[in-house]
Amino acid sequence: MTTEPKVPLPPLRETVRIHGLQASKALGQNFLFDEQLLDRIAAIPGNLDGATVFEVGPGPGGLTRALLRAGAKVIAVERDDRCLPLLAELGEAFPGQLTVIADDAMAVDVDALTGGAPYHIVANLPYNVGTALFTRWLEPAEWPPRWLSLTLMFQLEVAERIVAPVGTDAYGRLAVLAQWRSTAKVAMKVHRSAFTPPPKVMSAIVHVTPADQPDGVNPKLLSKLTEKGFGQRRKMLRQSLKGVEGAVAAAEALEIEPTRRAETVSVAEWVELARKLGA
Repeated sequence: MTTEPKVPLPPLRETVRIHGLQASKALGQNFLFDEQLLDRIAAIPGNLDGATVFEVGPGPGGLTRALLRAGAKVIAVERDDRCLPLLAELGEAFPGQLTVIADDAMAVDVDALTGGAPYHIVANLPYNVGTALFTRWLEPAEWPPRWLSLTLMFQLEVAERIVAPVGTDAYGRLAVLAQWRSTAKVAMKVHRSAFTPPPKVMSAIVHVTPADQPDGVNPKLLSKLTEKGFGQRRKMLRQSLKGVEGAVAAAEALEIEPTRRAETVSVAEWVELARKLGA
């Protein structure tokens, strides 16, 4: 179902020109103006008609438009005051569908904003906070989480790290956190030329959905283990895991050789190590 705006909207590029808005390098902004591409991104989570969507850093509202057209009720958090008038116009065009919060996404509680109801997260994440937000959304103690899916744009290099298999150069902490109780895939690559201004790197959309959580695993402990293990990835586990009490002995008990390096330890082995250590 497509929801049409109640009042006509000029093309996004024209709206940005009228308001004299330019992307802020300090805020990691790169604008997307191709509305067909934006509609394709908004379609990745599936049917959003009547669904609640949390969006980070909507900027001038390109992706927001696409989500509203898809029938979503959007809660958008934007810290750039220059964008608020453009988003206010969107709210008027789609009455009752858009709530804009002028704040830093790192400072808000999404579960509280959505009133405890399930929601999707869809965002062209600012490069400077994207990874921090992503790991936060992957680490809640309650599982399955309140979010139903994550549809997030990253630099292609980061996206490849999220879906990387064990033993590859890209495999690291992000892969373990994204894969141990979720399913992650690269849904779409986006060429740098699609953005204004064009970034120096390619981008990609990662789609993540919750999966079953293995029993007996403390998410905070797993997070700490991977932080230590991959924080010194060139070192053997007997060195990199020394900062976690009992971790080296637990690895030996599981026949995970302490001479191995973190990138050779599979997601399943990290899970077993966290379970053993927390027992």
